Amino acid sequence: MTRECAVLLPGVCAALADPRQPGLDDTCLEKLLDWFRSLTWFDPTVELVQDNPCLTELLTSVLALPEPSPSILSFTLQLAGILASAESRFQHLQQEKLLGRLFGQEGPRGGAAWEDASVRSAWLKGVHSMLHHLPALHCLCSTGGMDVIFTLQGDPSLFVASAASQLLVHVLTFSLEPETSKALSTKDCDWPVCAQMIAKHIKESLQSSSASHIEQSLKLLSSLFGSCFGSCYAAWTEVLWLDIAKQIESFLLEETVQAQPLLANLLLNVARSPAFCGTEGSFWALVTSALEHLTPVQAGPLAVGLLKLCKCPQDVRIQALTVLLQPMDCILRAASQPLECAGLLDESVSDPATVESLLSSKTSCAGLLCQTLAHLEKLLSLKHLRVDLPCVSLLHSLMTILQFCNGFLSPTSPLGSTISRNLINCFRVQKSALDVLAALSEKKDCDSLIGSLFDVLLAYLQSPNTSPTVLKKTFQATSKWLVHLQELSSSNSQWQQTEKILEDVLVVLQKRLCSPCWEVRDSSLEFLTSMVKCLRDQKEFRQCLLSSEVLRLTENLLEDPESYVRASAVTAVGHLALITCFAPDSPVIGNQYNKESIVAKLQEILSTDSEGFPRRAVISIFTKWLREGCTGQREATEQFVSRVIQTVEHDLDWEVRLGGLELVEVFCSQTICQLSQCPYAPVSSAATSSTPQNELLQVFCRAKLFGFLFGSLCDCDKPVGQRACDVLVGLRGHFYPMSTLENPQEVEDSPAGRGIAWLQRTLRQGSVAQNFPTDGDVGVDFQDPESMMLALGAIDLLELHDELNKSSDHVEESPQSLLQDILATVGTIEDNEVDCY
Repeated sequence: MTRECAVLLPGVCAALADPRQPGLDDTCLEKLLDWFRSLTWFDPTVELVQDNPCLTELLTSVLALPEPSPSILSFTLQLAGILASAESRFQHLQQEKLLGRLFGQEGPRGGAAWEDASVRSAWLKGVHSMLHHLPALHCLCSTGGMDVIFTLQGDPSLFVASAASQLLVHVLTFSLEPETSKALSTKDCDWPVCAQMIAKHIKESLQSSSASHIEQSLKLLSSLFGSCFGSCYAAWTEVLWLDIAKQIESFLLEETVQAQPLLANLLLNVARSPAFCGTEGSFWALVTSALEHLTPVQAGPLAVGLLKLCKCPQDVRIQALTVLLQPMDCILRAASQPLECAGLLDESVSDPATVESLLSSKTSCAGLLCQTLAHLEKLLSLKHLRVDLPCVSLLHSLMTILQFCNGFLSPTSPLGSTISRNLINCFRVQKSALDVLAALSEKKDCDSLIGSLFDVLLAYLQSPNTSPTVLKKTFQATSKWLVHLQELSSSNSQWQQTEKILEDVLVVLQKRLCSPCWEVRDSSLEFLTSMVKCLRDQKEFRQCLLSSEVLRLTENLLEDPESYVRASAVTAVGHLALITCFAPDSPVIGNQYNKESIVAKLQEILSTDSEGFPRRAVISIFTKWLREGCTGQREATEQFVSRVIQTVEHDLDWEVRLGGLELVEVFCSQTICQLSQCPYAPVSSAATSSTPQNELLQVFCRAKLFGFLFGSLCDCDKPVGQRACDVLVGLRGHFYPMSTLENPQEVEDSPAGRGIAWLQRTLRQGSVAQNFPTDGDVGVDFQDPESMMLALGAIDLLELHDELNKSSDHVEESPQSLLQDILATVGTIEDNEVDCY
């Protein structure tokens, strides 16, 4: 603690203990506690409380208050726990008889203040902070503290109940810490007292007739096995599990027990423990039993969790996969048509009638399918799945679900008819099924169904009943499968099927681009952009696209009344230009698609559009064109960049200005590459006067980069200033090796020196500098190569970089400032009261 803080602390403690003072803001109290946590973390000695007696006086004063406010009492309990976290300070506070009065039976837990949830929560937090040494643990066990924690497990406040559960996990792991080596050598060693109390409490609660007690213990067990207890104390894990396994098994068999939903999470956390790495033993038999006896909704999370475990026995893994596939298998069989493939499963883990019943119910059908589909999407995203998914059958099942949902399939079986009625126009299931469908596009063994698949997708794209959100998902799935189709066509020359599908998709796209719904137009443009990104190198795709009306309709949407659509149209037009205008082999088409026309339209949007989204899209597209070398020869590119930044530097949207700086950065790196013999390498001082370096400076000055960059350093939006500084630091690194920076005194004596000195002073003002001049009126010519070379070498850009990267609260974010603020707040309130009186 600094001397200044030690001087201020007694006044703060006195104010906190004064009942006449209004309560301080909770944020101030939390910051104060954070400060004490950092103090005690770095200094575990008793001197902190001995050298600052005001701390113990604060605890005593609050205890002496007849009715302390809940916020001050909560602060005091947490502060005491923090101070008692070191054994020496704990003993000191024990000698002062403070800890018993705060955390013991005579403390707040026996009074009216205990009715406030914040006080109960603070008591638990204080005990948690204190439990870092054995004397505190023994004190807790001997003063009835464990019973209090057990009671608070069932507290009506969820925050308190959660804190109690976390504290019990901490108590058990901490109490077993000294015993770990013994436990590793024998499973019969005695549990420490605190651990015994917790284990006994868990066992009694599980055998209780109270559903809430059973639920609390199952949640506690899940936390225990899911915490460090499960990973660091394998032997103890096994001891505890063997003690409760029979009871857990009985819950599985008693189907009426309300605790069943919690069992899946508990078993999964136990399965992750190193204690059950082997493939033998009763535990995995219990897991198998759970997969059989839990309902499909309860068993789903357990099944998908087991499939992610690398140590799960293969037979259990197959059963878990079967649980997830059972609803999909039921869907296939309910369709009752001549199937192109067999069902998903040869046999079921649990009674198929249970799944059929859930799918037959209007209330449970969509929920079960959405959960199942979400789990399957997770599995498909895994790089290494240790079971084989029947992808063809799964794809067939997904197509069946989607056909049920849009009414395009009329099953003859009673079950199929019921499921179809339950799913008709069910957006939730449609979106989930399309997500899994998109994920399946990565698999290579679904090619036999690709024609039927596109029939289903096209039906959704064409249907007027497809909602905008489902249409967006359909576009995303279609885009992924089109990429797969192109790969397939390339390998087996099935161009006719591919061409037909592409033509059908583009016909639908033309219709959707004219939709009265702006969300549909927006999704259509996003889909078009995605297609162009993925397929622009395919000759057949380009031919289909250029022979359609898509280009004309897309360009029309640059004038759409909705700004989101205009932004998406800008992006689509920008990517289409890579095919229509900039590709070396692009065919000659209408004049409206020539390069100059497209560039002019986008520049007009950048300078005149009233919304930020389209302007951001334009600057992003311009940067992409520049990166891909689409802006012409160096002179044309220089003029292009100059026009863009002169527009961007006055834009009111900081993201547009930031985009302009990214454009400048790309231009600088490309120009340096073109004009320097060794790209990006700093040059020696002898080379600074060479032609390439002069030419570089002349290019940058003609493009008016420096006025934009130096002006951006004073931008009121910090990210803009930071990016500009990064670009300038990079440029200085190229023009100046670190050892050859300009001498500040020599610079000031030069003809341009006064201007450079002014520039340095202005930049130090940062965003306070108003109307940053770039026209040379102040003696700085931002288009003069010699002056700019001087500026790069003389101005301390690294100092500016550090200033720009400081957080906004760096000035007054300190413990001393916090203490001063608290005292000032108290004093201000007193003055106001006196004035009013």
